[in-house]
Amino acid sequence: MKNKLLLSMAAATVVTLSGCTTIADMAGADTATLNASASQSYNAMVNDARNKGQLDTSSATYKRINNVFNRLKPIANQMNQTGTAFQWQLAVLKSDQVNAFVAPGGKVVFYTGIVTKLNLTDAEIAAIMGHEMVHALEEHSKQKIGAQALTDLALGIGLNAAGVGQGGAAAAQLGSQIGIGLPYSRNLESRADQGGLMLMARAGYNPNAAITLWEKMSKQSSSGVAFLSTHPSSSQRIAAMRQNLPAAMQIYNQNR
Repeated sequence: MKNKLLLSMAAATVVTLSGCTTIADMAGADTATLNASASQSYNAMVNDARNKGQLDTSSATYKRINNVFNRLKPIANQMNQTGTAFQWQLAVLKSDQVNAFVAPGGKVVFYTGIVTKLNLTDAEIAAIMGHEMVHALEEHSKQKIGAQALTDLALGIGLNAAGVGQGGAAAAQLGSQIGIGLPYSRNLESRADQGGLMLMARAGYNPNAAITLWEKMSKQSSSGVAFLSTHPSSSQRIAAMRQNLPAAMQIYNQNR
């Protein structure tokens, strides 16, 4: 009876909340905590890569990625509406792996393989960079954690006498999740696509490069590409980006 009462209280609490971000806050994944945890995981990853000789800080590929990063960063700061200033950082890893991801608070990771194997232009690098930056700016990791915590609460997992308790099981495993990049929902991917187009356009990169990027990705879909495990490529995705191109091109033409 007590457990049923607690579950009912939790369910009633959920109904009054505005969304998954609030649930994430209750689960201990508020913005400050999430960004701090991400920073710790990022620093540990960078130190490990440096010790193994895998951290790229000087190659031509690194310089290209870093130049794009620095060009997009001030625009990303202008777009930040989280209420918390991001400490943007970039790590480039020497690897043939076709991958890139972002951790909360602006920790961007690129593998050299995504540039060299796909023969990316700077504008195509900007398409990836902008997409990942928008994931961070819109706190998509936080929303995913909130959605998982909400699911756990609905199932009555981890409830204690406080009514919420350890309901945020996803938040408890935060350190292991944010270090490898989270697979996002189709809606969050679409938001990152759209926001990334506008971000790269404001930085003076031709948004058409986002289309050519994902066309290249589509050709890699059967090759076990790590990037595609968290960023699914599809004709529908490209079609949606084409619909957003006119608005992005208008911004691009104003910033050339």
